Amino acid sequence: MTASSNGYSQNGADAQERRFGTLAVHAGSPHDPTTGAVIAPISLSTTFAQTSVGNPVGLYEYTRSSNPNRDNFEQAVAALEHAKYALAFSSGSATTATILQSLAAGSHVVSVSDVYGGTHRYFTKVASAHGVHVTFSPCIEVDVEALIRPGETKLVWIETPSNPTLGLVDIRNVAAVAHRHGIIVVVDNTFMSPYVQNPLDHGADIVVHSVTKYINGHSDVLMGVAAFNSDSLKDRLTFLQNAIGAVPSPFDCWLAHRGLKTLHLRAREATNNATIVAKALESSPHVISVNYPGLDSHPHRAIAIKQHRQGMGGGMLSFRIKGGQKAAHLFCQYTKVFTLAESLGGVESLCEVPSSMTHAGIPKDQREAAGVFDDLVRMSCGVEDAEDLKVDTLQALEKAVLASQQMENGSMENGSA
Repeated sequence: MTASSNGYSQNGADAQERRFGTLAVHAGSPHDPTTGAVIAPISLSTTFAQTSVGNPVGLYEYTRSSNPNRDNFEQAVAALEHAKYALAFSSGSATTATILQSLAAGSHVVSVSDVYGGTHRYFTKVASAHGVHVTFSPCIEVDVEALIRPGETKLVWIETPSNPTLGLVDIRNVAAVAHRHGIIVVVDNTFMSPYVQNPLDHGADIVVHSVTKYINGHSDVLMGVAAFNSDSLKDRLTFLQNAIGAVPSPFDCWLAHRGLKTLHLRAREATNNATIVAKALESSPHVISVNYPGLDSHPHRAIAIKQHRQGMGGGMLSFRIKGGQKAAHLFCQYTKVFTLAESLGGVESLCEVPSSMTHAGIPKDQREAAGVFDDLVRMSCGVEDAEDLKVDTLQALEKAVLASQQMENGSMENGSA
């Protein structure tokens, strides 16, 4: 659905002239012309009446093809990502699958190494089965030119920040190389959200999100979205969206659109909280290293300043804890405000151990080559009070490291006995 038809032209104002917060609230939210309802009703009907064969009463025929709530949501995302079009899917993984499905058998993809575990699973176990092969790079900015196979490489896939090591990629640099070869660049912007980063402005062709995370923001919707400007991509991906049928329900679209309206508020608070927690971790003697793009110590801090709104680091961070995997597991069990759970981007704070959870399906040697060690903990900072999150982090850290040391000492004593 196009951003230009987003229903936000009150008082004759062009939606694109509005600032983010105003767009988040109003884009894709026309007042109901019949009732005057300020918030759109949930349109649950799967089918729509026709006045004669092939002539629907309104714009809709069948909900798999299009639905008022999905249209509204897609229009809002398109506006916030500075895109001409956006298409919603039933999950972030369905979004990835549809984009890869658009490639012909024999196509080649270049991807960053430290991608979300589900993306890695699709690339290595599903895409390869229908003839699309992926080459992973730990440093795509340096390697992309050498990894491109003329005539075969059709797509470059970037996560920035990457999941879970929070590495950044200079989108414009990679896009410049890819575009010289006529290759499409996809950026997974899930960790940052449209509020913090707009990849299309930096040369990407498609930006994708797991809407489940920051865009919805309340851990109660499973959805994905892709936004782009190309008319040819619109035709190709809309066909696949309908043909594959991996579309979200009207209710999920309505919920996600409601969540999107507060994205800017949540993203700012999550960033503030993550910054405070990251600094506390960086100062702790129990921590090996901290991955957070908002810290001056981050190796890609200059990219964050260039690509992110006001250099924001976002709400995600990860760190390596002293004491190995056991300490990492214990840390997540000892937190009281942070919940041990997969996913991210909700109003509640979460923590997990990627090597044992979200990235467990990736072989250990490949995980560690991408920086995903057994002692790595990933944290999603929500919108609770920052001081409570800091205190919770430090107490869990202290207890986890001490307990792991005691276990280690106990096992050594038993071994010597």
